[in-house]
Amino acid sequence: MALAEQIQKDLVQAMKDKDAARVSVLRMISAALKNKQIEKRAPLSDEDVVQVLKTQQKQRAESIEQFEKGGRPELAAKERQEKLVVESYLPEAVSADEVAEVVADVIRAIGAEGPKSMGAVMKEAMTRLQATGKTVDGKAVNSMVKSKLEALAKGETEGSK
Repeated sequence: MALAEQIQKDLVQAMKDKDAARVSVLRMISAALKNKQIEKRAPLSDEDVVQVLKTQQKQRAESIEQFEKGGRPELAAKERQEKLVVESYLPEAVSADEVAEVVADVIRAIGAEGPKSMGAVMKEAMTRLQATGKTVDGKAVNSMVKSKLEALAKGETEGSK
């Protein structure tokens, strides 16, 4: 079953179960999918649906951060619940270990020598990680690449003394 169809089916079930919180989130997702379909002027593929879900997930994460900064823990908790519903439809996320392994492989393959190689390493690492079919957090990959390249640069600097 296509992902969009599954979301619609779950929306109907949530209405029958009178699960107001889940109905609300699934309606927001459905509206976002409908808007994307109108924008694209064609039926959505599962990849398109996953992109919309990632956007929804990112919006929830940003909202949680803002509500916590603003001292509104009750709204942050509501957003966390919504984020969990959105994430339940996303493919499995890439683990930190997988990210570290791929980044290390890319750094060796490219022959990266420090932070100047950031762009090339990021591009190749993201390509390899997205090819797994799992959800990839670009910020996590970016911080991993940055830390490994900085460590590499420091190691070379200390080694050349």
